[in-house]
Amino acid sequence: MAEADDQRVVHLKTTQQLSSAQRQGLQIEANRKFDSGSNKQHKIDKDARKLDQETENLHHNRVGMDVGKLIQQGRQAKGLSQKDLATRINEKPQVIAEYENGQAIPNNQVLGKIERQIGIKLRGKEKGQSLSQPTAAPGPAAATGTGKGKKK
Repeated sequence: MAEADDQRVVHLKTTQQLSSAQRQGLQIEANRKFDSGSNKQHKIDKDARKLDQETENLHHNRVGMDVGKLIQQGRQAKGLSQKDLATRINEKPQVIAEYENGQAIPNNQVLGKIERQIGIKLRGKEKGQSLSQPTAAPGPAAATGTGKGKKK
């Protein structure tokens, strides 16, 4: 029982203190606190629980097959291959193939360039109709001369 009284707990903070205790032949027990020394703001359990509770299926919308068919029909009507159309709109041929297969994520800039080349609307309520080039009629600003002119 006397031996039990001699045991005491000493917290060693430096490697010098640890080396000294080892030279003296003292019994050393190393305990490390869980997540000690880490700079984590949130626990892993919380993030994992949020992921488990997430039921919403997140994915990007793709262009529909109807748009792909319209592109293909317009391209063939103009006698263009996928590569020719891609060259005209400064895109890769794979982009045209993805749009025609309905696998592409819609990009309004690319769709606009394709619309202008094939002459068919691919977006909005008028999808599938031919693009009608508006006539350049002078508007009220051009007729009156208002705008960025010099003041008299």
